Amino acid sequence: MSDPLSRRYVAPVTTEQLPTDAVRVSGKPSNLWRDAWYDLRRRPLFWISLAFVALLLLMAVWPTLFTQVPPNNQCLLENSNKGPTGDHILGFTFQGCDVFSRIVHGASTSLSVGLLSTIIGSGIGWIMGTVAGYYGGWVDSLLSRIGDMFFSIPYILAAVVVMTVFEKYRNVFTLSLAIGGFAWAATARVVRAEVMRVRQAEFITASKAVGRSKFSTLMAHVVPNAIAPLIVLGTLALAGGIVAESTLAFLGVGLGTETMSWGADISRAQSTLRVAPMSLIYPSIALTTAVLSFVVLGELLRDAMDPKARATR
Repeated sequence: MSDPLSRRYVAPVTTEQLPTDAVRVSGKPSNLWRDAWYDLRRRPLFWISLAFVALLLLMAVWPTLFTQVPPNNQCLLENSNKGPTGDHILGFTFQGCDVFSRIVHGASTSLSVGLLSTIIGSGIGWIMGTVAGYYGGWVDSLLSRIGDMFFSIPYILAAVVVMTVFEKYRNVFTLSLAIGGFAWAATARVVRAEVMRVRQAEFITASKAVGRSKFSTLMAHVVPNAIAPLIVLGTLALAGGIVAESTLAFLGVGLGTETMSWGADISRAQSTLRVAPMSLIYPSIALTTAVLSFVVLGELLRDAMDPKARATR
């Protein structure tokens, strides 16, 4: 009888192929934009805000789809502050103009100023923030100090001064330049921080190692990977531009009395608030809905493009 301690275990010999970890090569590779879209399309609030934004765009581009009543040509004093009728579903203003028609045509002014001021402000902020964050050194110090100077100036106050000085040149471009030209500093700060994060990545080092110039690396690799915050900030800046235009129109330094504007209508209706409050409330609701739609859309975009925020839900 053999000693049990002398026994040794011998693994059985088999020719069976054991399964190994398989890599799915047929699936699409994941990236920031695809993950963000997958997250957004499952959120009802995204579709609601997007529907309101699309409605605002339609009102601005094709106002005749919503009303055939001219906003100014059929203003009769005999209709002053009258309530809703068959063809005038929201009633009349103090001057006898159709409230609904002025709201629809006023969307074009607000959206034009908001878009153009966003393009100007985001463009300046993107250039300043990208150059400062990527090149660093004295370039970063100089551009950051310039940004601090503009950041300390309230852009609404600056726009009031600009529109007062250039009173004879009040148009959409002047107003947009007055808003966007002083509102770019916040965008520049965010873009600078994102560029400084991206430039430390390994693929940036690899790009420099193969002989690419700094500018070529910046345009080919840094900018595409640092542009996501700019899209989010653009939606929020658009809402800020709409608010700024309405504020300046309310203060009487907007585009003039002949231009349809929600802020101008709110300013005119405040004198008849007690006797005809709806002529003030309706444009206020339109302004609030437009701004809230862009703000909610921007918040959802920011949330969807943040992997940490997606992981916590």
